[in-house]
Amino acid sequence: MFKKILVALDHTAADQALLPRVTELARLAGSRLLLVHVADGWVARNYEQLKLADSEEITEDRAYLKDIEIRLQQGGLDVSSLLAMGDPPAEILKTATDQGCDLIAMTTHGHRLIGDVLHGETIEKVRHKALVPLFIVSAKAPPVAPGP
Repeated sequence: MFKKILVALDHTAADQALLPRVTELARLAGSRLLLVHVADGWVARNYEQLKLADSEEITEDRAYLKDIEIRLQQGGLDVSSLLAMGDPPAEILKTATDQGCDLIAMTTHGHRLIGDVLHGETIEKVRHKALVPLFIVSAKAPPVAPGP
């Protein structure tokens, strides 16, 4: 069904709601996972054109992705990771296309009012422009009990 799932991680506690659910889906479907985080600070947005060195944000994001990648691989999953840089919605969509992903998994934070404007932009842009299905989990979803 889904051969390659792009898992958009935002390096927050919301990832803990998404990861157990998407890894279970990957096990059931025999899918590969591509973990993606988009660094979007000033250094990340200007990294290539100004030939900048890694910032603390970029170094921490790479380590975060690698840690999750290794942990999931040790659990028997086929996982790779990619740190993208720039505008999160654009990079998620571009990566999904470039990497041949047939599902995008991400979290919604469920903010209200101004929080929706500030934090809901990524999911809204991805939702409207994605050419593949989305698997969306609420960051406030209850914890998942470990499987058998």
